[in-house]
Amino acid sequence: MERREFVGSFAALAAGVVLAPRVARAAGSARASVAPLPLMTIYKSPSCGCCKEWVKHVQAAGFKTKVVDMDDLTQVKTDAGVPEDLQSCHTALIGTYVIEGHVPAELVQKLLTDKTKLTGLAVGGMVVGSPGMEQGSMKQPYNVMAFTKGGKSTVYARR
Repeated sequence: MERREFVGSFAALAAGVVLAPRVARAAGSARASVAPLPLMTIYKSPSCGCCKEWVKHVQAAGFKTKVVDMDDLTQVKTDAGVPEDLQSCHTALIGTYVIEGHVPAELVQKLLTDKTKLTGLAVGGMVVGSPGMEQGSMKQPYNVMAFTKGGKSTVYARR
């Protein structure tokens, strides 16, 4: 190795030793600024296949889940403040919010990011084509409703 090559190689190595910790710290701080998603507790019937599919949907979107199988979800829905006309087959609690039915995961993420004063989001019933209710290419249009503890609901998104 000639002197010129040696000096160039040594300079590159020295720069790597000096700069690598700074680059690693910067990358670590960028990752640290993205808060992890809170745990989502999902209450569902043990025999509900579409509920199991919705759980897979939110897990694929990065949510950590705790699944609680129950034969009767009436009390969970009542305690969570889900209006009767918006009730569906499963109820999820995440942070301070309630997610009722087949709400798309990206809208749950948006709700958490926006930090609104809503009680939660709901897709009432069992809409074909909503997450967990896929039936090939069949898809019904549906509204994702936002609701408050007082039972007031408004359209949050149209799908």
